Amino acid sequence: MKVILLQEADGVRQHALSRFAGQAKTAAGVAGEVCVVITSKQEVQGLNRRYRRKNKATDVLSFPSTFPTVAGDIAISAEIAAETAGELGHSVETELKILILHGLLHLAGYDHENDTGEMKARETALRRKFKLPLGLIERTHGGDSNPRTRSTPNPVSRRARKGRR
Repeated sequence: MKVILLQEADGVRQHALSRFAGQAKTAAGVAGEVCVVITSKQEVQGLNRRYRRKNKATDVLSFPSTFPTVAGDIAISAEIAAETAGELGHSVETELKILILHGLLHLAGYDHENDTGEMKARETALRRKFKLPLGLIERTHGGDSNPRTRSTPNPVSRRARKGRR
């Protein structure tokens, strides 16, 4: 599990994020290598435009892999994480952990835009396990998906390949 800080964020310890990411990856049931890149808002917007055809910034993007030994990549906007952390009254490092967890669940095959609450339930359970404040899905009204949080389409999710739905 690799966490790369391309964009500095106040109070963020790369070692702490890497340790958390490894624990969360195991807890989420993600098999294979994962790389988390914390980068600029502009870079994430460019990725969103290129891969999702949405020319707007977002907080986290997940990119599932088709290679068996690689689960995928997660890109996170440091600026949006800092803005959200300020609005919600917790640290930037805590917000980055929430975003890492959300991205990992997408790499595990969950999709809050198309499921019937499975991802929300799993995110809530893992958030509690790691003593994190409200997760992305829970922050929205009625449990609907957060429009600022997206993953790239995964035509064949890991759960579908394993026969779990």
